[in-house]
Amino acid sequence: MAKTKSKTKQTDKAPVDWQAVGRLLLTSRTIDEIEEQELAPAGKVTYQFSSKGHELSQILLGLQLTGAHDAATVYYRSRPFMLAAGLRPSEAFAADMAVTGSPSEGRDVGVVYSMPPRKGVTVLPSSGDVGAQYTPAAGWAQAITYYQKELKDKAWKGALAVALGGDGSVATNGFWAALTIATTLELPMLFFIEDNGYGISVPRQFQTPGGDIAENLQSFKNLNIITGSGTTPGETDALIAEAVNYVRAGNGAALLRLRVPRLNGHTFGEDQTAYKSKQLLEDELAQDPLVAMRNYLQEHEKGFDWDVLAAEVESEVRDQLAEAEAQAGPASGSAQKHLFAGAEYRAQVPPASQRPAIKTDLEPVADGPRINMSEAIRRTMEVELEANSHLLVFGEDVGPRGGVHRVTLDLQSKYGERRVFDTSLSEEGIIGRAVGLALAGLTPLPEIQFRKYADPATEQINDMGWLHWRTAGKFAAGVVVRIPVGYSKKTGDPWHSVSAEAIYAHSLGLQVAMPSNAADAVGLLRSALRGHNPTIFLEHRALYDTPPGRRPYPGDDYALPFGQAALMQPGDQLTLVSWGEMLHRAIEAAEPFGDAVEILDLRTMIPWDKAAVLASVRKTGRCLIAHEDALTGGFGAEISASIAQEAFTSLDAPVRRVAVPDTPIPYNIALMNFDVLPSVERLRTEIESLLNW
Repeated sequence: MAKTKSKTKQTDKAPVDWQAVGRLLLTSRTIDEIEEQELAPAGKVTYQFSSKGHELSQILLGLQLTGAHDAATVYYRSRPFMLAAGLRPSEAFAADMAVTGSPSEGRDVGVVYSMPPRKGVTVLPSSGDVGAQYTPAAGWAQAITYYQKELKDKAWKGALAVALGGDGSVATNGFWAALTIATTLELPMLFFIEDNGYGISVPRQFQTPGGDIAENLQSFKNLNIITGSGTTPGETDALIAEAVNYVRAGNGAALLRLRVPRLNGHTFGEDQTAYKSKQLLEDELAQDPLVAMRNYLQEHEKGFDWDVLAAEVESEVRDQLAEAEAQAGPASGSAQKHLFAGAEYRAQVPPASQRPAIKTDLEPVADGPRINMSEAIRRTMEVELEANSHLLVFGEDVGPRGGVHRVTLDLQSKYGERRVFDTSLSEEGIIGRAVGLALAGLTPLPEIQFRKYADPATEQINDMGWLHWRTAGKFAAGVVVRIPVGYSKKTGDPWHSVSAEAIYAHSLGLQVAMPSNAADAVGLLRSALRGHNPTIFLEHRALYDTPPGRRPYPGDDYALPFGQAALMQPGDQLTLVSWGEMLHRAIEAAEPFGDAVEILDLRTMIPWDKAAVLASVRKTGRCLIAHEDALTGGFGAEISASIAQEAFTSLDAPVRRVAVPDTPIPYNIALMNFDVLPSVERLRTEIESLLNW
């Protein structure tokens, strides 16, 4: 029976076509058995995750998510849901066999699904990381409320977001982050928890105290909790209808926990007897929803013949298997496509772009008062908020306080709490939510307060970067993440003064920018906000309100292309490459050497202007690279390697790097300035040494 905190008024719902449910259940079961008995033993499928025992509840849910703006995030045991949402069996086979005709075209594990809408619901790109599915669903749910309340778009009325997950996933950061977001904001989100009692071999009591997440959350505010069987056709359908109707009616979030058996091991070939007793295995087999579905149909459908249906499904699935086996493997070279969305936006989700056009051919306004970089960034956000009603600014303390660095000062008072808002203290929640918002067609501009604070969001940041690639270009998440980095003029410390930009350059699929001045900050931020690729936008704290970063405001349409370095000073004997705050130290260090030193401001790391650097080095024959990130594995190493590989014969001296030694930034300011940060004097010594080589 259901155990619920509140009752939901039952709305009209189409009667269930139980024969269609039975057909889908048999289809899912047949796919599993063909893979287990034939394809996996033959080596045609390498990862096989059985859905046996989970099918009924997922299918009933999928058949109810028919709204044009419904969305779901799934996990590796969600194939029955995918079939109900419109995935063809041939695509399911193709996905597991890693051939063309599958959702990822052979890029991703077969059961890591995504799907543009076919029967209503959009299946957002799932993740191979357990628990990572929850916060993107929360982001889509928040987008629903934004479309309804801010944009007054009636087409989004009654929409909801659903996150499917096993009981093991309720222990993850993502689950709790999304639960906080959905309940504090009272979002139209359903947590659909399939409790089979185990996370691989670990029993549920290690995931949540007492083993019952529904029981434990009884005191959680703004959350309707429903629990019951996921294997009994009539009861399961009623429970799902109650949960879906509750959320669709605008009541807020709900959590539905359904008890299901996992009839096979976690993956193909796993022996469950190592951690399950014989009695438990027998009890689980007795709960098989396929048997319950067969009995239900034979009892309620006059003249129904289960064996006839099973034979039809077997034949159909075999035909679909043949279709998948006829598919070619991915074309050679195709793995390198779709890492970034192209200049011409083609992704199916979101289906259209609300972003203004990028104009990178405009000259910056050269006159006018010089402004701080923080003011330039704030003014850019104001202009883009005016130009794009889909733009949202959010993060910890960005609202009334204006951010801990005051860069978002007064934005909330001008544009309202729906467009500029504070979040819970969860970087996982900030970035995961941003991905869901972007997939729903909005333009998220989240702020992470300091570079080190982004570490809890590493999983979501990486998933965001790979999203376009692993969906073969079908989905795009144009999230722009603002992160203050680097030391402060007043102090340093290991937690607030990290630069570490090379980590993002290595993360794949992310644009990475680090401007050195106000004008470049405007141009790069505008390009990122009007583009379609996820971007890490790094703002050096020491440039926010200090003279080196000041420039005239370049104009409301000024935009810079990514991957184009700036020539700060021409020279003929040494190329000096830098970015961020370190660039200004490099410029000062080079002053005594006049036009012997050519200085390039890289501006962006991904993409980086390799052509400009190589052309300069071929002219000067020498190169010095200066950055604030640690020496080992810093981005200077990538530049050095490229020069050695592609311009070695032009070199008259070794390529050298000046960077932070491999140590964290100390709190003691004297230690920071004299032991760690590259000084002007040290840079000057290196320049002189190279010129005299």
